[in-house]
Amino acid sequence: MLDRRSFIGLVGGTLLAERLNPLLRTADATRGVGASSAAKASRVGIQLYTVRGEMQKSLPDTLKRLALIGYREVEFAGYFDRTPAELRSLLELNHLTAPSTHVQLGNTPDDWKRTVADAKALGCSYCTVPFLDAKERQSLDDYRRVAKRFNEAAAVAKQNGLRFAYHNHDFEIRPMQGRVPLEVLLAETDPSLVSFEMDIYWVVKGGGDPMALLSAHPGRFRLVHAKDATAAPALEMTDVGRGTIDFARILASPGARSIEHVFVEHDNPSHVWDSVTASYQSLSRIIG
Repeated sequence: MLDRRSFIGLVGGTLLAERLNPLLRTADATRGVGASSAAKASRVGIQLYTVRGEMQKSLPDTLKRLALIGYREVEFAGYFDRTPAELRSLLELNHLTAPSTHVQLGNTPDDWKRTVADAKALGCSYCTVPFLDAKERQSLDDYRRVAKRFNEAAAVAKQNGLRFAYHNHDFEIRPMQGRVPLEVLLAETDPSLVSFEMDIYWVVKGGGDPMALLSAHPGRFRLVHAKDATAAPALEMTDVGRGTIDFARILASPGARSIEHVFVEHDNPSHVWDSVTASYQSLSRIIG
């Protein structure tokens, strides 16, 4: 099965290739209460990796159906051989926007400049790197080198009016050489340039505490991925509202005040339209 990085490169086709256990619910009463007082996000978005199979069948029909469910924001993970202008027209037709897109850094500075230009043409505010290959993260020094690259890429994004962000998985949460790698990335990147997209599920899966991270690093997490987890010890991925993560409590916490966009995601839903509908309904009760 393709991982996210491979998938982004594949669906981008010629265009992209060339241009390019904490926080279990304590009570049902906490759900949907007070989240808007903290998180800035006011609408539910979706990471389109969730519906990549449907996008490959018919991108226009998929965007239309997501809009009919109620989604108003999407986050791309590949452009499916369409130009940014074509995609932006389809978004506008369905009253959707794309605040963020998942992209690769590329091999050269020119690759990155073209990637940023595409994101700007699409109408994005964030260029978000979604993953690090295993060979890039063998030691804490590797993470420090990655942070340097992030600062450099983020400076280019800023020159073009965009923000740079990085999306975590569980491997950045698990301690390495006495430190948590995500903490190294946070410490070694320039807060004025580099933001982060917290994948709440992967933080929990890695043994971390989303609320503690938000509290310890105010303003750093601007974007969020929302997918739920079954009970420990399995902590398997599931739809928002069908697991054990207390999203209402997390999004209502003081540390969540910097969050601007919340995107539903499920890497491999059994029934994709049931999944994205259920997650939308659950999350919309929390953030409106």
